[in-house]
Amino acid sequence: MATLSGAAVPSSPVSELVEKYETYLRGQRGLSDNTVRVYLTDLESFFRYLSNAGQTLSDMNRRMARSYLAWLATEARETRHPYSGRKQKEGYARVSIVRKLTALRSFYQFLVQQGMFKHCPVPSGRSLQVKVEKPLPSFIGKQETVRLLEAPDDEDLYGIRDRAMLEVLYSCGVRLAEINGMNLPDVRFEQRQILVEGKGSKERWVLFGQPTADALQKYMDEARPQLLDKPTEALFLNRYGKRLSRRSIEKVVKGYAARAGLRDGVHTHTLRHTFASHMLEGDADLRVIQELLGHSSPTTTQIYTHITKQEARAAYLNFHPRAARE
Repeated sequence: MATLSGAAVPSSPVSELVEKYETYLRGQRGLSDNTVRVYLTDLESFFRYLSNAGQTLSDMNRRMARSYLAWLATEARETRHPYSGRKQKEGYARVSIVRKLTALRSFYQFLVQQGMFKHCPVPSGRSLQVKVEKPLPSFIGKQETVRLLEAPDDEDLYGIRDRAMLEVLYSCGVRLAEINGMNLPDVRFEQRQILVEGKGSKERWVLFGQPTADALQKYMDEARPQLLDKPTEALFLNRYGKRLSRRSIEKVVKGYAARAGLRDGVHTHTLRHTFASHMLEGDADLRVIQELLGHSSPTTTQIYTHITKQEARAAYLNFHPRAARE
């Protein structure tokens, strides 16, 4: 590849430079496969912008960064009109724009390490006054949670597996990638804990109670041996005896949510939010919840305090006889 000064923009994420960047993300930064994939996909948006604008990597400055953000907000994506079917330009949501700016800064920081720039030319989102309101996580109530957990058929092979999976998601508050990566040796029945690999390959122990222990034991005794084809350490298996994919896990959760009569939009992360919210409602220490969720910062966990306050206010206004407004 030519030098950056006047160089052609890499036409695809398989270019030599981006391949080195991918190696850097996996090796030096230790990011997960999913996070690396998101970073590279976000980088593709920037390369499309460079191509459209007739600019190169070395042209980056504050003005160019603002121009890129404006492009993302107005015409970065090409979609089809839902009725006419005609192609149309459409911008990204603000939260996606902030994420893409973060990915771009990461890429240029890598270029600094490669000696291609003296310092990162991409301004921070704060200096560019890019703000995004974080939506409060959604969760389900305790009665709804019981309905969801009891939705699978305990006499059915896949129902036994799915009940165990739902129990782990709710009782342990794990992410989709974490339950997908669970292996048999990770489960400790005596201590009632499971070793999971979180973001950045950081390991932590999560805890579970007797109902989850019972569901897991039933699955491992009755269902898993029937699903097993070739020896594997994967905990949750599909019909072919292989590790159940993330997409399949999401499909299982959505299917039982519908069967339990829950609102649309319930997915694996909803159960993680539900775990945290129910823990907080039970007066659990915020630092304990942070540890169990695998949050690196308590600020991330504090968002659940806003949820409970919001729910408390809604309940008060709806049910207290003196709360009625004139």
